Amino acid sequence: MTRILIVDDEKEIADLLEFYLQNEGYNVVKVNNGKDAVDIINNHNIDLAILDVMLPDIDGFTILKKIREKYFYPVIMLTAKVEDIDKIMGLTIGADDYITKPFNPLELIARVKTQIRRINHYNKEVQSSFIDINGLYINEESHKVDLYGKEVDLTPLEYNILLYLAKNRGKVISSEKLFTNIWGERYLDNNNTVMAHIARLREKLNEDARNPKFIRTVWGVGYIIE
Repeated sequence: MTRILIVDDEKEIADLLEFYLQNEGYNVVKVNNGKDAVDIINNHNIDLAILDVMLPDIDGFTILKKIREKYFYPVIMLTAKVEDIDKIMGLTIGADDYITKPFNPLELIARVKTQIRRINHYNKEVQSSFIDINGLYINEESHKVDLYGKEVDLTPLEYNILLYLAKNRGKVISSEKLFTNIWGERYLDNNNTVMAHIARLREKLNEDARNPKFIRTVWGVGYIIE
């Protein structure tokens, strides 16, 4: 369920937004100060934030900056101000939308839905070309592999082996199947090509041969990325 964070020190507004959002089927987390907001942001999964600019302790722009240090989910800013400079500042440092109080709750709900649709569409596009396995990132479009933020230099064959195993994550792939699909030739029982390339690939991924994190050997069967 989509989780939305509401940060507003005006209880009536926060309660009203919570009511409308819950009616739309969203999971709502509601706080009335910046300190609690930062705690929620750091310790919970949030899909969208509705963030008031004027708060009793930490202003909304500062919280927005903290969000953008780590997260990319949509943020809609609320403000009682009407100056363009505030709107420009919010959008410049990473806000996705801006609405001025007083506002029609139905308009805000419509904007929330727009942002959720946008991010869901973006995520589907990213997921179709980007594989994330516990810090190992495979970009199918650029054919690049990153391990904990550092690019791994792979040969085309090594990349293809890794990609094939990643796309079949959770399945044990035999050496024969790997060889047939990657090299496009008939596999011979005494062929150690796959084993040699797996060993080299593990080396480049800084794998512990006895306790590999990514590519595990299922003896007598094949290889698996779990």
